[in-house]
Amino acid sequence: MSRLDHMTRRGFLAAAGGIAAAGPLKLATPLFAQSPAVAPAGAAPSRVALVQGESRPAIIFDALKRIEADIRRGLAGKKRIIIKPNMVVTTNQLAATHADCIEGMLEYFSSLFKGEILIAESSANGPAGEGYDHYKYVAVADKYKARLVDLDHEPVVTEHIVNERYRPTPLRLCKMLMDPEAYVVSAAMLKTHDRAVVTLSLKNLVVGAIGKDPGFRWGKGSKGVSDKHLVHGGRKNEGIHYNLFSLARRLRPDLAVLDGFQGMEGNGPVNGTPVDHRVAVASTDWLAADRVGVELMGFDFAKVGYLTFCAKAGMGQADLEKLEILGEKVAQLARKYRPHDTIEQQYKWMEG
Repeated sequence: MSRLDHMTRRGFLAAAGGIAAAGPLKLATPLFAQSPAVAPAGAAPSRVALVQGESRPAIIFDALKRIEADIRRGLAGKKRIIIKPNMVVTTNQLAATHADCIEGMLEYFSSLFKGEILIAESSANGPAGEGYDHYKYVAVADKYKARLVDLDHEPVVTEHIVNERYRPTPLRLCKMLMDPEAYVVSAAMLKTHDRAVVTLSLKNLVVGAIGKDPGFRWGKGSKGVSDKHLVHGGRKNEGIHYNLFSLARRLRPDLAVLDGFQGMEGNGPVNGTPVDHRVAVASTDWLAADRVGVELMGFDFAKVGYLTFCAKAGMGQADLEKLEILGEKVAQLARKYRPHDTIEQQYKWMEG
């Protein structure tokens, strides 16, 4: 794992190949065929940093540096930064945000923000602390004086989503991730999914915020219950796209960071295989970041239900033609990730 103990912030940029000085590259033509996404009237083009390189922490740092003006505006008046990693399980590194990604982010924020920085998660399969130990987050957090938080021990509020019959179903959401005094960062990955096509910045934040009892774990011997499965909206995932869209009205990242240094294809979000992509994406418009993530993975955005719903509701910019891309061109870095084996069943949400 790449360590940065002796690297300066200038060294981060050098390690990324010196591309931080490059100017914005605007895409000349749209790369998807669908009805235009709704965006706030008169809004300036959303800025998305897209970087490729051979050092994971360096490209994360560089992507953030490219949108620093946007980040500074968002941080104004905030008392703390909360980094929400993607740690769906605590025992498979490919399925979790890498410590090197966290280190690149903490190195960046260390010179920009003097308030408290937290790393907060609620893993699906067990206590977040097990993942913090297994993925070596503890050493990184100690180095930058960040605080590790298990969201299962934090206060919750009750919201309602729908079940398979589209009837209201209560679930717990962590209040910390909705704190107006916090700058919430979704440190997600480029991963395929077994129910929602892809999992990117929004899904990472929303599902991680859904509560479970301390001591809950998958399998026998579990203590308590988890509400996370409720977001699926039924055994056949009848409500998953609507539920993710609905919860996005309360839970949206202030900053989206997508780590595609090594993505996951196939049977994600846990059992997929690696894709050495060497890319990083960052934007203060989370939907714009996820839109670029979908394109980089080679999926049809119009078939990713929850994101298209959010676009139609004007939660961000999802029209590639209206994005200001800082760095590399999306089309040149796009790959074709192998989808989950159940992809045809997942696409049935579109059928009349």
